[in-house]
Amino acid sequence: MQLCVALDLPSQEENLDLVRKIKNYPLWLKVGLRSYIRDGKPFIDAIKSINPDFKIFLDLKLYDIPNTMADAAESIMGLGVDMFNVHASAGRKAMREVMQRLAPYEQRPLVLAVTALTSFEENEFNHVYNTPIAAKADRFALDAHEAGLDGVVCSAYESASIKALTSKEFITLTPGIRPFGEDAGDQERVATIETARAEQVDFIVVGRPIYKAQNPAEVVEKILKTL
Repeated sequence: MQLCVALDLPSQEENLDLVRKIKNYPLWLKVGLRSYIRDGKPFIDAIKSINPDFKIFLDLKLYDIPNTMADAAESIMGLGVDMFNVHASAGRKAMREVMQRLAPYEQRPLVLAVTALTSFEENEFNHVYNTPIAAKADRFALDAHEAGLDGVVCSAYESASIKALTSKEFITLTPGIRPFGEDAGDQERVATIETARAEQVDFIVVGRPIYKAQNPAEVVEKILKTL
């Protein structure tokens, strides 16, 4: 299981200050929608200048018509990131087109599909998708697996089921991790590290418990020791 730290602070400088504080650890760093729209590729370059060994997960959740998603995926190839994601809701055709567009590249980022956002609770999800979360997450994961993606973004509670349906090598990345029982905030389906481990999760994403801490490096080290 690997740790991915979410860079979700209000400014680029605050994010880079956090990166400097944790630069000596083997980490993935998540660049999300707000950070990328505000700071763009220079932000990714600045992260790499602090520690070129950091792995970057670009969390933009591409969701559009198939050709537009494939165009965007190909553009991401020029950003120097190591993983990005799309929405499984876009459908198998769109996901296949993304993977076909990336196929000619000798080295490409990992591509994951978002199943059910961890901010959803059961009633709201059912209102949107008319299906229980667990069943739809399984279906989306099967679609992503059949389309040739590397894995999915899901809650910890869906990970083991998804791996049983696809393969043990099919990656699961789980946001909403509260490593030591911290407040859930705006997330609904949160989990601890112990739950993530039991559910065979490959990547855990941790944000607020790290960047709101007085000593983020200390929290990172404690999480890595737990892993």
